[in-house]
Amino acid sequence: MKNRYYLATLLILVIDHVTKWIARTTLHPNPAANRTIDIIPGYLRLSYVDNSGVAFGFFDSIESAWKPYILAAVAIIAIIVIFAYSMRMPKNRKLLQFALAITMGGILGNFVDRLFRGYVVDFIEFHIHEIFYWPTFNAADSAITIGIALLLIDTVKSPTMEEIPGTGQHSIDSQL
Repeated sequence: MKNRYYLATLLILVIDHVTKWIARTTLHPNPAANRTIDIIPGYLRLSYVDNSGVAFGFFDSIESAWKPYILAAVAIIAIIVIFAYSMRMPKNRKLLQFALAITMGGILGNFVDRLFRGYVVDFIEFHIHEIFYWPTFNAADSAITIGIALLLIDTVKSPTMEEIPGTGQHSIDSQL
């Protein structure tokens, strides 16, 4: 990842942990009260959830002594792959570099939670009245989702790069 995009990764990590800290201190359930805060009644509210799964609570219900280690290993592998891919991509692919940076920031945010707590703090609930509920999520999950969406946009907008055999240089594939 090109140097200036590290700031986006760091910013996502900071935003994620500040918002999780706020959620823990204001929404954390205790025997006396389980607080929720309606932001947009019928659509958006904040409530505290301990998530031992991955983004949006997927795999939360799976019980295994290996799950934290597997999820940590997947996060580490993803970070290494994103970093290596970013280093190989041209600097002028700004949308790609930004997308990789915020995706890595989100992965790091949830990884740090999992490393120090054994679970991820989720607190954002999107729902449509009592008809539809999206799984509770956090800022890191949002960054990962937005980063992947930006990667898809970049893939559609940018031509593919092919290596010129024997030169180590790249040319644009004009078959798009």
